[in-house]
Amino acid sequence: MVDPLPLQLLAEYFPNGIARYAIGGLFVGLGASLIYLGTGISAGASSFLESTLSYVSDRSRFQQYAASRDWRLVFTLSIVAGAAIYSLTLGDAFAYETDVQVWRLFAGGVLVGIGTRVGKGCTSGHGVCGVGSASRTSLVGVATFLLVAIGVAQVVAALGVSP
Repeated sequence: MVDPLPLQLLAEYFPNGIARYAIGGLFVGLGASLIYLGTGISAGASSFLESTLSYVSDRSRFQQYAASRDWRLVFTLSIVAGAAIYSLTLGDAFAYETDVQVWRLFAGGVLVGIGTRVGKGCTSGHGVCGVGSASRTSLVGVATFLLVAIGVAQVVAALGVSP
């Protein structure tokens, strides 16, 4: 018989149940697998901006994505559409609220963007595709992302910073 204690400990972190996260994870894995099988390219949203800029710029930095920019655009729009469909059918129809100040959200987004370029990919790309393919670079990257995030969260909490 399975000890229910670990499940009870997880319930604290997933007060609405774990099923939605498990189903979402399965869809993410399925999507990443289909893109890889269909194109031979690992799915990643971080190159979306550069691939989009290939429509309007002749610079080689952006043109390297010209062959894959159409599916990258569909991929990214599908992420947004999936969130919208979920919110409209099962969620509170875009009733997202936060106490975090807008400037902090903006600054965080800029830092994530810089980290994405420095880390040569986004956390989801490294976490889903990189770890899934046993890439040493992605394994080190994901461990670094997690350790830094945990450390920063602990420092922020110790300083008493609130939204």
